[in-house]
Amino acid sequence: MAYQKLQSGRAAAVTPSDTINIPSINGGVNNGCVLYVGGAGNLKVLTVGGDEVTFADIQGGTFVPVQVLRVFSTGTTATGIVALW
Repeated sequence: MAYQKLQSGRAAAVTPSDTINIPSINGGVNNGCVLYVGGAGNLKVLTVGGDEVTFADIQGGTFVPVQVLRVFSTGTTATGIVALW
């Protein structure tokens, strides 16, 4: 059974990059993070499973409950992205 964490203990602003992953908060294995999107647009991510996917037309104020390693700058128009662990 999968465990879904409903609260976050840490948060950081995300700078989209086509080459750099969102850093792991513990310095070890990067298990990804979930995202909050403050401003509407498209969101292209790399999941912990290695999938590149674009979430089209994400509305501002949306939580994206997918374990993410990277937010791509190319293909992302959403703003105010925050990583939550």
